[in-house]
Amino acid sequence: MNIPREVLAPSQSRAKWSVMVAALILGGLVVHGIVQRHDAFVDLKAATDEESVPQVQVMAPARGPATRTVTLPGNVNAWYTAPIYAQVSGYVQKWYVDYGAFVKKGALLATIDAPTVDQQYQGALADLAVAQTNSKLADVTATRWKALAGTEAVAQEDVDIKTANAAAKDAMVMAAEHNVERYHALEQFKSIVAPFDGVITSRDTDIGNYVNAAGGDVSSRGAADELFSVADVHEMRLFVSVPQDYSDMLKPGLDATFTVPQYPGRQFHAKLLTTAKAFDPRTRTVVTELVADNPDRLLWPGTYATVTFKVPSDQNVLVVPEQALVFREQGMQIALVGPHDRVHLQNVKLGLNLGQRVQILSGLKPTDRFIVSPSAGILDGQKVEVVEGVPGIRPAGAIAQSSQAAGQKLADAGPAGSDSK
Repeated sequence: MNIPREVLAPSQSRAKWSVMVAALILGGLVVHGIVQRHDAFVDLKAATDEESVPQVQVMAPARGPATRTVTLPGNVNAWYTAPIYAQVSGYVQKWYVDYGAFVKKGALLATIDAPTVDQQYQGALADLAVAQTNSKLADVTATRWKALAGTEAVAQEDVDIKTANAAAKDAMVMAAEHNVERYHALEQFKSIVAPFDGVITSRDTDIGNYVNAAGGDVSSRGAADELFSVADVHEMRLFVSVPQDYSDMLKPGLDATFTVPQYPGRQFHAKLLTTAKAFDPRTRTVVTELVADNPDRLLWPGTYATVTFKVPSDQNVLVVPEQALVFREQGMQIALVGPHDRVHLQNVKLGLNLGQRVQILSGLKPTDRFIVSPSAGILDGQKVEVVEGVPGIRPAGAIAQSSQAAGQKLADAGPAGSDSK
């Protein structure tokens, strides 16, 4: 059946317009979806970029303190320490003091049985008696010959010989007397006595032990055995190795405080006595000696001590926390934060280390802002975000909300060209 053209023309025209309208609507939806997703991507990128900027905490340099403290390890030694050796060989007959005993000067510590010395002493006495007898005989003979001088009975030469012989015998008496004195001294060395007031810090012998005095030679102890050690502890010597950087504080009148592990919380006081006035080339330290009173005998020789010096400091020198320093090829640097929150790595010259802080001699101004604790990978010119409080902890929900909002917007946009219904 044939439909008239006049009837078909209006229907075809309406269908064509419907297709065009549908195409326009679909195209609009596609464009809207693309624009919406683009905006979401832009927002998400902005949020991500914001999150990638490191957060830092900044501060200005401070003025140095009026005084500074220097803490160093030290060793406590006795005022005097004397090892006691045997001057005669023999057997320990008895000892009278033990570890920790306090003794007075001249106190008897031990006695030694030395029969060889006894026999030598008796022999020296006998030799002296013989020498004295011979001397007397020579003197009498010389006197008689002198009386005959000038007569024809004796020659003058014989008189001179007798006189010289008497003088030689007198000299032999003197030699015998000195030998007796020598062995008498050795006899005295059989009694071991304290050289000064102090405490017995060691006893290295016992009854019956044989002690060697290197052949009894009083002028050299040789391989002599140490019997006791005596320490004078009324005052103590405190030795500290002071680094070269701090040696300028070692001046007369310098005081120090120190603590020892066995008395936690208790401080002892010491005064500068002297220094070696030379640095050890291996450690670049100078041996420093201080003196501390010890009336209660609380301090013992060999004690480890923590010594603190308090000395004046230059208040015009700026100080920064030690963790603010950055070590690079160029040397020691500080991360300054300049205009537009950009990092500038500034070279600085360090002064004294004050413990948790360090002096800056040059390269830093009082008005500068520096990063308190920069990361090891921080770069010159890097963008940072200055925050209050702890870096790395953003305000609750600040960046998270922006990221979530951008992500939600991207999710809501859906695939490009999809129906938002």
